[in-house]
Amino acid sequence: MERASLATYIDHTLLKADANRTQIEQLCQEAREHQFYSVCVNGIWVRACQELLQGTDVKIAAVCGFPLGANATAAKAFEAARAVEDGAEEIDMVLQIGPLLAGDYSLVEQDIAAVVKMTEGKAIVKVIFETGMLSDEQKVTACKLSEAAGAHYVKTSTGFGAGGATEADIKLMRASVSPSIGVKASGGVRDYATAVKMIEAGATRIGTSSGVQIVSGDASRPAGSTAEGQQPNSQY
Repeated sequence: MERASLATYIDHTLLKADANRTQIEQLCQEAREHQFYSVCVNGIWVRACQELLQGTDVKIAAVCGFPLGANATAAKAFEAARAVEDGAEEIDMVLQIGPLLAGDYSLVEQDIAAVVKMTEGKAIVKVIFETGMLSDEQKVTACKLSEAAGAHYVKTSTGFGAGGATEADIKLMRASVSPSIGVKASGGVRDYATAVKMIEAGATRIGTSSGVQIVSGDASRPAGSTAEGQQPNSQY
């Protein structure tokens, strides 16, 4: 796969807590230049991204319940709806990890469904699992619950927790949802070779702060530089 072709898979990501307007402007400029599929940001920056990306095909994704997934369901639903109102076309929400681990699957599904309902017809919903915390059986269950709740994508991790995207997890998740459901690899995808492996394993989207490096081969722009930087413990 040519490097430039990878751009259509990439959600160009900036989620660090101390992100500022200058960094968001650079993120959007890079997305325009390389024609990434989307930018993925915290909700506070959605409206700015809408202004900066006006007239382009670059979409805006906003995270929801990020990075813990432990917000009240009503709060998540409101956060998602507000992001859509501000211009987000995609919502990357973190599922309720604690209830999933405890086997409270009804609560997990209801939580996802509430976000889907609040954004129905206006945005696609990706559900983040934090796969580093889950067994394979729990990953499969999370896939089934997400699809049953009406989500459009399943996603490996926040990039802020334990572990990141692996080929094995992508293959497992791809096999656990219908063909119409997308699979997003996020967490630790920082170079061309890794991105290609994820796509070959079944990923239909890549979440990374290293998009420029991946599509250009510019090793002087590693994850952690101005527009691409994440918190020191982030694996985006």
